[in-house]
Amino acid sequence: MASDPLYITMHAADNVAIVANDGGLPAGTQFPSGLVLREKVPQGHKVSLVDIPEGSAVRRYDVTIGYALQDIAAGSWVHERLLRMPAARSLDDLPFATAVPVDGTPLAGYSFEGYRNADGSVGTRNILAITQSVQCVAGVTRFAIDRIRSELLPKYPNVDGVVALEHGYGCGVAIDAPDAVIPIRTLRHISLNPNFGGEVMVVSLGCEKLQPERLLPPGSIAIVDQRGEPEPLDVVCLQDEEHVGFMSMVESIIRQAEVHLRRLDRRRRETVPASELVVGVQCGGSDAFSGVTANPAVGFCTDLLVRAGATVMFSETTEVRDGVAQLTARAATPQVAEAIVREMAWYDAYLQRGSVDRSANTTPGNKKGGLSNIVEKAMGSIVKSGTSRIDGVIAPGEKIRGKGLYYAATPASDFICGTLQLAAGMNLHVFTTGRGTPYGLAEVPVIKVATRSDLARRWHDLMDINAGTIAEGKATIEEVGWEMFRLMLDVASGRKKTWAEQWKLHNQLVLFNPAPVT
Repeated sequence: MASDPLYITMHAADNVAIVANDGGLPAGTQFPSGLVLREKVPQGHKVSLVDIPEGSAVRRYDVTIGYALQDIAAGSWVHERLLRMPAARSLDDLPFATAVPVDGTPLAGYSFEGYRNADGSVGTRNILAITQSVQCVAGVTRFAIDRIRSELLPKYPNVDGVVALEHGYGCGVAIDAPDAVIPIRTLRHISLNPNFGGEVMVVSLGCEKLQPERLLPPGSIAIVDQRGEPEPLDVVCLQDEEHVGFMSMVESIIRQAEVHLRRLDRRRRETVPASELVVGVQCGGSDAFSGVTANPAVGFCTDLLVRAGATVMFSETTEVRDGVAQLTARAATPQVAEAIVREMAWYDAYLQRGSVDRSANTTPGNKKGGLSNIVEKAMGSIVKSGTSRIDGVIAPGEKIRGKGLYYAATPASDFICGTLQLAAGMNLHVFTTGRGTPYGLAEVPVIKVATRSDLARRWHDLMDINAGTIAEGKATIEEVGWEMFRLMLDVASGRKKTWAEQWKLHNQLVLFNPAPVT
């Protein structure tokens, strides 16, 4: 950061700003505006620009993020203990498709090298994924995959890797409860992610509630042999009588895996338009800079992708709930707006059943990074969606069927959101962070974006892009957005690996299961 005292405001109507300097600023610091700090203010935390009387609105992003619990003098540190959070916006009387953005100028001429699949989708990687119908088989599958990596993968150099779709579901659950459809369709659609080339293989125990034919029923997947003839679902069942001993199970998994590896190894990258990208955008370990640097740059890149004909999904229901009016107004049609409200209402009820509300979202790290509450966090999170119209909505675990900008309704949990975006069909992931997280996925490349230069410097071999240059005045939002867009094409083509890929930093899949556990 610049050595001169610096604060950043988001709108002319704001009465607070965030301190931009590394390490924060001490009491007595005077800004060029003449404002003097009455106390030390950490980096990213808010300072009052004017006297704010008790009960008055505290505004950032030209939005009321709270009400002062006491008189706050100009130059004071404004933190969560001084604020009363506003009530959630009612889902009634929202603007439906009243401010639909005009389509941007088409962005033509951009392409990447991807793997074209039989169903028309395109993968950015060529991976063998082994689906598991229940957690019970995880240990056996993991043992087999270790051998597949060491013994088989060297024979098939065109295959990028093998992953186990391990999860904690499949048995001990109320499998027929209405909400059980969510984890089941999530795992089904992850199995069909574009990065897996249409090769589906399942390891089953045999006695689990989530039987393979329920997970992947006839008609849910088109499996054909080299002659184009239908093939049965490839299932290795560990309880089959043919298995005598542990190694019999392992050898069976390895034997079937090689069938799929042979087919995957014949695949080659081909030039495809940028419109074949399906990008999931997400943030985690957020701080007050998230909505100033990284997320606005992602939003600019989102608009570029939409102009190029690609598909982008933004998610994290509790982190956009306070901006619901912005979303419904941008909806392409009243029907899309209604779908946004439907998903928000469902999640409100889900939280209420657990005796919490959206405020449960904000973490200690968020607050340490300067975010006072979920309202402030939401305003910085929602900008990842850019400015394009919202073309559609998908419920948790559903698959995207169209192009453009989509609201994929998911919890804000990093791991659950990423898992659901995989199910939706993403082939590339963008993840912003201010506090820092080594998050990654084995199934899809994850581009990590730092909100602050200090984080990018300290985590130089974990962050792929430094958006902190925006706060330093060394780059614009547009410049970092274009950097991100070009990096996406290189990563999607396999020309570059993300740091998470290089270090093989892979978080587990976490299925969203709102149904009862028995």
